[in-house]
Amino acid sequence: MTTDKGRFGIIFDMDGTLFQTEKVAVPAFHRTFQRLNEEGLYTGERPDDSQVQSVFGMTQADIWENLLPGSSDSVKEQADRWWLEDELDCLKEEMGALYPGVEETLRELDGRGWRLFVASNGLGPYIRGVIRTFSLEDLIEEGYSAGEHAIGEKDRLVGKLMKEQGIDSGYMVGDRSSDVRAGKANGLTVIGCRYAGFPQFGEGDELTGADGVIDAFPQLLEIVGSPRKYDKAIPDLR
Repeated sequence: MTTDKGRFGIIFDMDGTLFQTEKVAVPAFHRTFQRLNEEGLYTGERPDDSQVQSVFGMTQADIWENLLPGSSDSVKEQADRWWLEDELDCLKEEMGALYPGVEETLRELDGRGWRLFVASNGLGPYIRGVIRTFSLEDLIEEGYSAGEHAIGEKDRLVGKLMKEQGIDSGYMVGDRSSDVRAGKANGLTVIGCRYAGFPQFGEGDELTGADGVIDAFPQLLEIVGSPRKYDKAIPDLR
């Protein structure tokens, strides 16, 4: 259902776009792995930090295929539950952080009249936990997670969000190829995020096909005007 702001929206990925995922997800994973090991549920080699970071943005099924190869479905389901618990604990322990300028930029975009959403492959309670922890509830209208909507492909998740929220124009902002595909599949202008001085979770060609790439979140304000003057053209930021 549309609000008074209308049909123009900006849809953000969460991990690697708004939130510095590694600050929470990596220590939480190691807690989860320790629990699995202590319970005798998984005795394989412990993935290192870079291996854990490499799965950010993947679906839950792909995450565990990479991190716990050869484990049973029941073990992966238990790992899912424990990792979520441990991530929420790490959030409560104030381990996480937004990227510089995220809150201020979101407030400016909201003030300009844009409707703001999150679409993520992460689990719903985790997405809401980040939004709540950083007091973004008054800025992000809704967070859509692949798990809660039982959707494995991000383009379908974004399509569902747009249909249900009455969005038909705007931007997709993210750091992974799945964000580029999702935006393009749904007729959105795609802004890729490759932040200078921060870990990169994808391959070198991850953002191929994006309409523009930013190296700091506040650069969005140079691209995105007001929804009343929405233009798919992207200014040269170089």
